[in-house]
Amino acid sequence: MRYSVFNTTVKNLKLYHTPAPTLTKAYLLGALHDSTERKYTYRVSQKSYEYVSFIADGIKALGFNAWTYREGKRRDVYVVEFAKRILADFKLETIEQKVDYIRGYFDTEGCVPRSLDSRYYVYFAQKDLEDLEEVRDYLVELGVNCGAIHNPSKRVDPDYFRFYVLSDSFERFGRVIGSWHPVKQKFVRMKI
Repeated sequence: MRYSVFNTTVKNLKLYHTPAPTLTKAYLLGALHDSTERKYTYRVSQKSYEYVSFIADGIKALGFNAWTYREGKRRDVYVVEFAKRILADFKLETIEQKVDYIRGYFDTEGCVPRSLDSRYYVYFAQKDLEDLEEVRDYLVELGVNCGAIHNPSKRVDPDYFRFYVLSDSFERFGRVIGSWHPVKQKFVRMKI
């Protein structure tokens, strides 16, 4: 019989068990960058029903209510809607909150290639330049090297901005920030 140095009250807990992600208000605040705002609610829309369910379950675990639905009869777009009061007066204060915020931001506004044949990249894109500058500053503070914020095509959209995570920081980004999005997390983990 193997002796375990871990004293745990949870039965059948394996040493290789990875706990499920726990949604935080900081993560939710980051995810709001791809949301629409109504008078009393926020709506986050995604193609991935699994991601929308993750958000809804996390909000319920925080003690609030959230509801999910499919938008339209023929569209593959799913929505989670929840009350604005969940994030009333919430401010980012700790490094852990900044990490969760960046992760939520990346899961809704970030991008990685979904093809193994493509050159690997990680980038953040947003029309709100101030928001993008803030998330870039947080990444740099966490030791993740980033390129300059730029507009890829002023002719196509003068109000669209992005920046890339530099290749020497792919592994650090994956280890420190990572992703909880069911599709993106597979591709972020490739560089760890």
